[in-house]
Amino acid sequence: MSSCGRVNANCSDYAVIFDLDGVIVSTDDCHYRAWKRLADEECIPFDAEINNRLRGVSRMESLEIILEKSPRVYSDDQKQVLAERKNGYYRELLQSLSPSDVLPGALELITALKERGFRVAIGSSSRNCPIILERIGLKSVFDVVVDGNCISRSKPDPEVFMKAAEKLGIPPKRCVVIEDAEAGVEAAARAGMPVIAVGAAAGSPLAALSAQDLTTITADTIIRVLAGCPDSADTL
Repeated sequence: MSSCGRVNANCSDYAVIFDLDGVIVSTDDCHYRAWKRLADEECIPFDAEINNRLRGVSRMESLEIILEKSPRVYSDDQKQVLAERKNGYYRELLQSLSPSDVLPGALELITALKERGFRVAIGSSSRNCPIILERIGLKSVFDVVVDGNCISRSKPDPEVFMKAAEKLGIPPKRCVVIEDAEAGVEAAARAGMPVIAVGAAAGSPLAALSAQDLTTITADTIIRVLAGCPDSADTL
């Protein structure tokens, strides 16, 4: 573990960038059901194992993974139609989201960070980020939102996190990312940002710290990660 550095007393000089899906809220079941409906209509095998490969990647990249099992070949135009059809199914399912779907610990951590002066942002590959934030009641909570509508390259490319840092006006090394997908953890590392890996990404060798979820992460945890001295076990 690296020796501890110093973090300025003014926490407004620092930021926490949250991935959305799997960190703030889980729409995994909505994604799975939408992709499964599409796959069944197209007679393409699809199961939970394939679905796990879709975590943290863009819609079109997810479609390409699903089409690996397809008995037919699709043109680029046909692929676009498939992606839009899946997104329509997904957006229908998102209508059932509510503030009660915010994952444990998320609101508490966001509130604590804002009280300490931290800037908070969303860095998500999802183009449905606006509707999700609206449905769960967090549309106006974040200082900056960068999502799939703002980027040309999805994770593990660092573009989404670099744009968030740029909009925040905070250097990447002063931004902590919280991610639940390995592709997102890699993107944060490539952006030069310390990252806390949660959920499925917990234990990633690229992470400064791992936790099962946000319930064990506090503002002080973020400060320790920024200073280069997370908890002694590097796992919460």
